[in-house]
Amino acid sequence: MRQRKTLKDGVTRVDRDMRNMAAQTVVTSQIVAGHFELHTTDLRVLDIIYMRGQVTAGDLAKATGLTSGSVTALIDRLSRAGYVERQSDHTDRRKVWVRSRNDAIEPIKQLFLPSQIRMFELWSTFKAEELDVIADFLERTTLLAAECAEDIQRHSKPKGPRRRNLKPKERTR
Repeated sequence: MRQRKTLKDGVTRVDRDMRNMAAQTVVTSQIVAGHFELHTTDLRVLDIIYMRGQVTAGDLAKATGLTSGSVTALIDRLSRAGYVERQSDHTDRRKVWVRSRNDAIEPIKQLFLPSQIRMFELWSTFKAEELDVIADFLERTTLLAAECAEDIQRHSKPKGPRRRNLKPKERTR
């Protein structure tokens, strides 16, 4: 006789599968970023800029949890590499928009295209109603994950010294 799965079993499976998917996303991002000689974070932020069309440095700081100084350095790197451009706001001179340069990101899109085609083929095996549930799940999970990240950043302080790439003590002779 087949044993019924409980809600707890389902939640545990979703947790494991989401963590596996997140880990695979990191690995894929590292591979693609390395191919274009980008930092992994720079590639992820470039995708945020591309998906949103345009953003301010403040938008990126909020979306990533990076400090304003880190965001500025990241935008500078992407700008020097030709992936983004800054444009002053027409109505508020203090605001600067960051936009991706479509010509510059085309090679990145082309690298992802075979994977995207395969993913679309997989997703097309689901019914429209199932995709609605999946999309709702992903949207709500992403929003909650962003809230949780903000909470961790706001309320957590590192305990003890930060772990760094420590070299073993040199032997004295």
